[in-house]
Amino acid sequence: QVQLVESGGGLVQAGGSLRLSCAASGSIFRLFVMGWYRQAPGKQRELVAQITSGGTTNYADSVKGRFTISRDNAKNTVYLQMNSLKPEDTAIYYCNKVPQWSAAEGQGTQVTVSS
Repeated sequence: QVQLVESGGGLVQAGGSLRLSCAASGSIFRLFVMGWYRQAPGKQRELVAQITSGGTTNYADSVKGRFTISRDNAKNTVYLQMNSLKPEDTAIYYCNKVPQWSAAEGQGTQVTVSS
């Protein structure tokens, strides 16, 4: 059984930083492109950052220059460093492979940015 567990969310003021972590239960995730997604109330889920097994990254324009995705394959963990946070970054953040694998989806972690 594969499982993803996100952590690290919280309440932060605009301009602040948070670091999200995603722990994967199976080493198979080392082979996958992994991504961080977010879903704000009333909006569709969007992919904000992704990273290949070799470390190549790509970002949505809305977070480019502020967010950094990384991974530690030895620990089966993916990270998202979020700096210069804005109120519009408020959402539930999920990690998953790209494209998403519904069977592995976790509960997500809430990020709230106050103005």
